[in-house]
Amino acid sequence: MHINKKEGETTGSLLYRFSKKMQQSGILREARKRRFHNRPISRLKRKLSAIHRDAKKKELAKNKKMGLA
Repeated sequence: MHINKKEGETTGSLLYRFSKKMQQSGILREARKRRFHNRPISRLKRKLSAIHRDAKKKELAKNKKMGLA
C-alpha cells in the first residue's frame, strides 16, 4: 500500500487517510488472523491431555479425602 502526502496536508490527516485505506483493504484483519491462528491439536495429544487431567482430578480428590489439600 502506498500513500503520498498531498500538498498542504497535515500529518494527522495523512495518518487518518492511511489508516482508513488500511481498514478498507482488509490487510490488518488478515494479518491478525494469521498471527493468532492456532494449529489444530492432534487426536493423540488431546487424548493424553484428557488422561492427564483425569489423573490429576483423582489425585486431588484423594488428597482432599486424606486432608492433605
